[in-house]
Amino acid sequence: MSIRRLPENLVNRIAAGEVVERPASALKELVENAIDSGARNIAVRLASGGIDLIEVTDDGCGMSPDDMALALERHATSKLPGEDIDLVATLGFRGEALPSIASVSTLAMESRVGAREGWRRVVDHGVLTHEGPAALPPGTRVRVENLFGKVPARRKFLRSPRAEYAAALDTIKRLAMARPDIGFAVEHDGRRVLTVQPDMERPERVAALTNAELIDNSVGLDFEREGVRLGGIASLPTYNRGIADHQFLFVNGRPVKDKLLIGAVRGAYAEMLARDRHAVVALFLDLPFTEVDVNVHPAKTEVRFREPALIRGMIVSGLRHALDQSGFRAVQRPSADALSAWQQEPVRTAQGDIFAAPRTFYQGNYAPAFSSLAEKRTSFADMGRIEGEDLAPLMGRAAEATEPVPESRSHPLGVARGQVANTYIVAEAEDGLVIVDQHAAHERLVLERMRWAMEQASGAIPSQALLLPQVVELDEPACDRLEARLEELSAFGLELERFGPAAMLVRATPAMLGGGDVKALVEDLADDLAAYDEALSLKERIDHVAATMACHGSVRAGRVLSVPEMNALLREMEVTPHSGQCNHGRPTWVKLALGDVEKLFGRK
Repeated sequence: MSIRRLPENLVNRIAAGEVVERPASALKELVENAIDSGARNIAVRLASGGIDLIEVTDDGCGMSPDDMALALERHATSKLPGEDIDLVATLGFRGEALPSIASVSTLAMESRVGAREGWRRVVDHGVLTHEGPAALPPGTRVRVENLFGKVPARRKFLRSPRAEYAAALDTIKRLAMARPDIGFAVEHDGRRVLTVQPDMERPERVAALTNAELIDNSVGLDFEREGVRLGGIASLPTYNRGIADHQFLFVNGRPVKDKLLIGAVRGAYAEMLARDRHAVVALFLDLPFTEVDVNVHPAKTEVRFREPALIRGMIVSGLRHALDQSGFRAVQRPSADALSAWQQEPVRTAQGDIFAAPRTFYQGNYAPAFSSLAEKRTSFADMGRIEGEDLAPLMGRAAEATEPVPESRSHPLGVARGQVANTYIVAEAEDGLVIVDQHAAHERLVLERMRWAMEQASGAIPSQALLLPQVVELDEPACDRLEARLEELSAFGLELERFGPAAMLVRATPAMLGGGDVKALVEDLADDLAAYDEALSLKERIDHVAATMACHGSVRAGRVLSVPEMNALLREMEVTPHSGQCNHGRPTWVKLALGDVEKLFGRK
């Protein structure tokens, strides 16, 4: 078969396969054109997720009739005034989008420049069908109908209208996030689904497009290094999601999905999130155009950096520095589901005043006032045995005051008032009630102490020799993994030796861990190495080892703490980085604001 030049309409359909993958792809190209035109407001209308209709209206500079004709030709663009493609400052630059979309749909384009007359061109699957004057305000309106209507092989691969709508809305959100100076309005099947006003602050725009709670549960970023600037917001580790759909990355104002950047975000949160949880971030990288290549993907969703190590290191260090500054912060308020779990017990006035007499003698036929109490005890006759007994110990535990109780207003996490279930510390702060998970909190404190000790001791943590070395029996592969990491474990103060084919001899443990279950510690370390050893870098492996040791060296749930011990834990949390979440990303404390307490009692 001889070589031949392909006809123009077939070339456009082939290009459409690269540029127009689905309705969201066409929508992205049209909105990018509107942004590049200098628009201040962009309105989008969709029908059936964009399959039946995509309409984008802007108030930008508009186009003359001659420019409109050129815009529908391949490789015709106003965005490359010269021939240096490395200095692209606009979102689009190839000049392929409009002719590609017009080759697989019915495209109607109307535009008007200032006070001039508006013009309209209609192209039906690559064929010009109408041209003439049009009435519209200054700007441009592009209407795309019946996408892939005459290309059934492509249309059958589209997903459901609901799925296509979700993809289109995500595209709009990313573009709107990149340009908080532009207002966006989105309508789907006649219903307004999104409206953001122009000239918003960046954190405000990000929260408006994701979740309003993000503002109160995030930290800001603003760093600069070697001509590269990193800005944006990042959620606290305790404010996370099960999927990574709320990680927004932008390079010079261009939304991208880059594996390097996503990996950097994961690395920054490595020891603060469980492996199946994901942070909520919106990161904006601004760097010289010569340091990034945007011409590596037909849809321009991927970029290539000249110095990827610099970019990754900046994101990791920038995020960690910002999270370090957050100190003991965690998600500030319990969820609505948690608050709704509080119940108001029904009080029956027929019972009389239970505090009228100094003591109470319960009769067998006594009807309890609280239904939940009745379920716990079917007969109250046996409670007569507590006659004359002080009931206070049944209600709580009190500690003798050896010094004045500190003022709660001087401490962000408040002053300890008690302990519930020997697991949760209840503290009173100036603005609410603080509940602390003592094990999770102390686990994070021990981990941060170990890290600090390694830095101060040039990579070695003091160890405490065991009076009698302990033998821990494991299977042979587990012993092999531990033996290969003896040097790393020794840096943490854990001294191990191989003791036959299926056992390890423990000679010393980290001094700061105190006494503990040595066997359980070694077994957990062996399991961690089996799960993550090959997949993680040395730094990440060290973090996992430290986290495992910290878990075994922390205050366990079920341990009774004195009031001074509780207050000491609270004070250390206030000055320790990342103490708002445990080593697995769960919150270490929550606050019930006074307003929420008042609502529970009907005072508000």
